[in-house]
Amino acid sequence: MPLDASACLGSHDIFFLTIDSLRYDVAAQAMADGRTPVLARVLGKWEQRHSPASFTYAAHQAFFAGFLPTPATPGGSGEDRLFAARFKGSQSTGPMTLDFDAPDIVTGFAQEGYRTICIGGTGFFNKQTPLGRTLPDLFEESWWSPAMGVTNARSQEHQVGKACERLAATQGPVFLFMNLSACHIPHRAYLDGARRDGPDSQAAALEALDGALGPLFASIRRPTLLVVCSDHGDAFGEGGYRGHRLGHPTVWDVPYGEVILEGPLR
Repeated sequence: MPLDASACLGSHDIFFLTIDSLRYDVAAQAMADGRTPVLARVLGKWEQRHSPASFTYAAHQAFFAGFLPTPATPGGSGEDRLFAARFKGSQSTGPMTLDFDAPDIVTGFAQEGYRTICIGGTGFFNKQTPLGRTLPDLFEESWWSPAMGVTNARSQEHQVGKACERLAATQGPVFLFMNLSACHIPHRAYLDGARRDGPDSQAAALEALDGALGPLFASIRRPTLLVVCSDHGDAFGEGGYRGHRLGHPTVWDVPYGEVILEGPLR
């Protein structure tokens, strides 16, 4: 049953977490193996969906326009969207869609009195170049440091710590976006003895990320609509492909979860 996002406006915080580069098969297997107990407790299970794009920048531009990953089941693309930037002729919105007269949902939430906060991770959120500022500049406040980036094997701790700090310092409703970098290459540092990035090292990175998420969910201040997904996956040699920005199921198939949390996770 889809969530009624329109009923959440004003009364709920919105948390939108993207676990950058996480493959659906890696996420599903890690949860089945009991390696991600926090995400399992919060989401219950992962849903397999298709990303609207094959790399971070394009996927997030789509996300911020309200085009989240699409259900992978036949006919699933007809499901009404959670969020939308309103435009004439849209056939994917309905009475439960939270839509805005705005160029993007970040601006839309700000117009509705939400404090919009971005916790960056990968290069498109690092604010070190004009391109790296394009997505963070949509938000009223954005945060990034090398400690939150893809080369730091404790990035998840630093990102969650900053998010908790900003939530504690903010009054009123919040739209919190986090681009979590742990599962983006290079993640071999999370797996002892690994010389090359692969599904096993990505699973180890996801396990470490899960272990850092508890304080974030414990910091929830009011009912919260939570969306967690990946922006794209990565090929690690399947069919001769490596990386992303390519058309392969390991890239297009992403994990997705949405839930309303009534209070903090204890």
